[in-house]
Amino acid sequence: MDLKVFNTKGKAPILTTTHCFPNREIVQVLGIARGSTVRARNIGRDIMANLKNIVGGEIEEYTARQADAREQAIQRMIQDGEKMGADAIVGVFLTSATVMQGASEILAYGTAVKLR
Repeated sequence: MDLKVFNTKGKAPILTTTHCFPNREIVQVLGIARGSTVRARNIGRDIMANLKNIVGGEIEEYTARQADAREQAIQRMIQDGEKMGADAIVGVFLTSATVMQGASEILAYGTAVKLR
């Protein structure tokens, strides 16, 4: 998935889990940037996962699906920050929650900021 989203200065917003940058100053807090996706399970993948659960080991189908969902949530968060004109998104977190039986939400969020 392509994560190259550019702000009005033609640069991709900087993402970090920290709340500050060495040699940079946060001059304005723009708000919370967020992105999410909800994914449902797939009967075919569930059958393979149940078989893998019996013999043990990584369930690659779910690992790949979760990675895709995380990337999509991050992409949407970047786009939200871009709409605000952010130079960076600080304090980035990823979280997940069960929405209903067999469906989960992945949420990416952080604080959109302007830097000097």
